[in-house]
Amino acid sequence: MLYPHTLEQKLGFDKLRERLKEACISSLGQAFVEKIKFSENFTLVEKLVSQTAEMQRVLETGENFPSQNYIDATPYLKRAAIEGMLLTQPEFSDLKASLQTIKLCIKFFENQEPDSYPILGEYSKTIRIDKAITDAIDRIIDERGQIRDSASPELSKIRKRLISEQAGIRKKLDTILKSARSSGWIGDDVSLTVRNGRMVIPVAAEHKRKLKGFIHDESATGQTVFIEPTDVFESNNEIRELEYEERREINRILLELTSQLRPFVPDLQKAYNFLGLMDFLRAKAKLAAEMGAINPPFSNRQFIDWRNARHPLLHLSFQKQGKKVVPLNIELNEKQRILIVSGPNAGGKSVSLKTVGLIQYMFQCGLLVPVEEGSSMGFFQNIFIDIGDEQSLENDLSTYSSHLTNMRHFLTVSNRRTLFLIDEFGTGTEPGLGGAIAESILENLVKSGAYGVINTHYTNLKVLADKTDGLVNGAMRFDGEHLEPLYQLEIGRPGSSFAFEIASKIGLPEAVVNRAKEKLGKQQVNFEKLLKELDIERRVFAEKNIEVGIKERKLAKQLSDYTALKEHLENNEKKIVNEAKQKAKSLLSDANQLIENTIREIKENKAEKEKTKTVRTALETFGKKNLALETVTETAPAEEVYEPETGDIVPGSYVRILGQTAIGEVLAIRGKDVEIRIGDLKSTVKLSRLEKVSNKTYKAATGEKKVKTAAKGVDLNERMLNFSFNLDMRGKRGEEALGLVDQFMDNAIMLGYDELRIVHGKGDGILRTLVRNHLRGYSQVREMQDEHPDRGGAGVTIVKLK
Repeated sequence: MLYPHTLEQKLGFDKLRERLKEACISSLGQAFVEKIKFSENFTLVEKLVSQTAEMQRVLETGENFPSQNYIDATPYLKRAAIEGMLLTQPEFSDLKASLQTIKLCIKFFENQEPDSYPILGEYSKTIRIDKAITDAIDRIIDERGQIRDSASPELSKIRKRLISEQAGIRKKLDTILKSARSSGWIGDDVSLTVRNGRMVIPVAAEHKRKLKGFIHDESATGQTVFIEPTDVFESNNEIRELEYEERREINRILLELTSQLRPFVPDLQKAYNFLGLMDFLRAKAKLAAEMGAINPPFSNRQFIDWRNARHPLLHLSFQKQGKKVVPLNIELNEKQRILIVSGPNAGGKSVSLKTVGLIQYMFQCGLLVPVEEGSSMGFFQNIFIDIGDEQSLENDLSTYSSHLTNMRHFLTVSNRRTLFLIDEFGTGTEPGLGGAIAESILENLVKSGAYGVINTHYTNLKVLADKTDGLVNGAMRFDGEHLEPLYQLEIGRPGSSFAFEIASKIGLPEAVVNRAKEKLGKQQVNFEKLLKELDIERRVFAEKNIEVGIKERKLAKQLSDYTALKEHLENNEKKIVNEAKQKAKSLLSDANQLIENTIREIKENKAEKEKTKTVRTALETFGKKNLALETVTETAPAEEVYEPETGDIVPGSYVRILGQTAIGEVLAIRGKDVEIRIGDLKSTVKLSRLEKVSNKTYKAATGEKKVKTAAKGVDLNERMLNFSFNLDMRGKRGEEALGLVDQFMDNAIMLGYDELRIVHGKGDGILRTLVRNHLRGYSQVREMQDEHPDRGGAGVTIVKLK
């Protein structure tokens, strides 16, 4: 159920309906647009949205889906169904063109994988166009929509005789015309013409009696008369008879063709319904592309979970102006079913409210919606709105009475499957009384289990939302320091109206504002002041949190680097100790062996003095050789030398801060302040504290140097191997497409190609026009033309180079 009956106009859906009509090619599609309505059937909504999503994928792939000849031939079929009626030649021409479009649509889905477009593919299988009737129409109607000479043997004979007679009469008239011209009766620029279906000669009025014949007409000025010479009377009569015969034969042929068509009318009516649906879905898909709309997951339960939702009409309007809509993030669920939105006037509350209503309404009408991936759509059977002034003189209703009438309906009908939207809840009467009534109504709406969004300025409703299950506060964000709206919805806290601050900014006298604060009462003023301060503090702490987060990430990285370095040093230490132990073990083994050998030799020589001395000397030599300490030479640090350089300090100069060793590069000079870069650090220093140094000093201190980009050669062999004379750019955007064309043309000209092929698809012809206009700027382009119809036709441009 929808309430009120003007809901579409209040939400702005009527403007979307008009946009869809404009996007349709034919009246068939426009008829579908007229039938769009809100559905309470979950299965039907799911099917309608899925159909649109499938068509969106068809158009996004850039494949050649038919985009013309969506002609409404259903009135012709109704007349053809009546016995004895015949369709005219133009009507059969329209039938032929539109039936060809239907066949191309069916063929498109036949050529796709079964899972690619399940709904549209399955529907296309139910459409039947008998080959017998299309063949019959093709035999009679040619590609230009004219009756073929071969439509019947009799028609062929008549047209041959007609051509012969016309040639004969033209020959006679040419002779008469030449004679009249030589006699000076007509001018040199006069030629034969036709009046009343008969060939005549224009003659000056003063010479009309010199040429025997019948005057059929005269010019507006009366200076020229159109005479049929007596010599061609019979021939003209013969031609007129043959034309009558031709017309009778054509009528007979069309009557016979209409009779052949009559048994197929029911199938053809279904086929044209399919054609209208294709036109309608193309329009919906195109509108979705303009809005950046998607098909989010859809569930048969009540909730709202949208990410970066955009008001459709506002998005389309801003897009033309090159601006962006501030998106809306909103979530309603069982725990927070009703959102109470507060904030200053002109802060975006009403736009947010209409965004919720319009997007939900659009989706349940079968349209894709402008939200981002990660969003989900719920399902509601009822949508009620109370937006705007419904004052009525006829029903003797004031604005407030109108609001209360709407509230009565809401309270009577609302249930768990209802979504209601109320703008400026409770306004229109004395604030104290209005706030109390609004609070009571809100309590009953909570009990009904309905979902909704309410805009209000009443403090008592904000307080109620904080202490009642099912309610949640929301605020339209506002820059309290600069007093500017941010148009962002923040759920979880109430908003301030900033009435006093805005009044002061506008220029209301300070005494008036202070007096108003006194009249309002200290408690209310403090409440508004607290909300304002909380908003400012929240923004300040949000910025601080960002800074802290950055510092924490830097600290975590430094800690990680320190841990890795510590682990590396510890592993190196263990490795060195292990190597030392291994070497000591080897030395100890050698020493033990040497000692044992020494003792054995002493024993064997019975401690002879000379021998013992020799052995001891050998033992001491081993110790000095293997256990001597290595000398460690420590190099004294070289004294840093700075080479000062003369000249002014300008951006790009290398400088040293006086009294320090830091060397940096000058980025900018602002008066006496200089911005310099020292490594990755940027700093501002007084000019008087800087000393200009040489490039050599900078390189020595930092190790940096400017790298010049080396010119790269062109490998023609590689380009020739990788180049293709065929460029497929279907689905590309304008700038991207032109960039590809430039690169393609550069390579083709360099490699000496004389003919190229660019595939851009037919579509609406926008990409084709863009590419061809761009190619006209190349002096090397000699000619451009469409490809052969069997190989792409207008969807492909053949480029011939000089």
